[in-house]
Amino acid sequence: MKEEIKKLRELTGLGISDCKKALEEASGDLDKALDILKKRGAQILEKKSSRIAHQGVIDSYIHFSQELGAMVEVNCETDFVARTEDFRKFVKDIALHIAASSPKYINREEVPSEILEGLTEEEKEEYFKKNCLLEQPFIKDESLTIKDYLNSLGAKVGEKVVIRRFVRFSLREDED
Repeated sequence: MKEEIKKLRELTGLGISDCKKALEEASGDLDKALDILKKRGAQILEKKSSRIAHQGVIDSYIHFSQELGAMVEVNCETDFVARTEDFRKFVKDIALHIAASSPKYINREEVPSEILEGLTEEEKEEYFKKNCLLEQPFIKDESLTIKDYLNSLGAKVGEKVVIRRFVRFSLREDED
């Protein structure tokens, strides 16, 4: 059981007692325990959704060719969390992801209704996956969406974390 707890802690960054409870609840099944912790984390984040995230970090990624770059602002509730290694790594990863995946919007709520007019539900979902940052598979681990990665960070740091805005630059790219 100790090895499973250790493995679960490495995967989630959560405390020993949380990992142990989840493993006990899942009868030792690591995958089920991960699902339990994801659901629990989502519930915790839901409770914190009304909090104000007014601290944070702005970071950027510039491709080695210097022809492509992105800048992103990610907010959290406290400057303490904004200074943590996990938070800063997340922001850097998101800047890299934006440069590589060229999303147009943060979430589906930002997509103008005119764009979606005449599309079937399946076409709308495909559009969201391609153009909405939170819906995209994370380039470093395609089994996760950016929303999953964001939620796992929020659960780990125990605060509301929000991707507030971003911009992507590319030389020789037509203006929209």
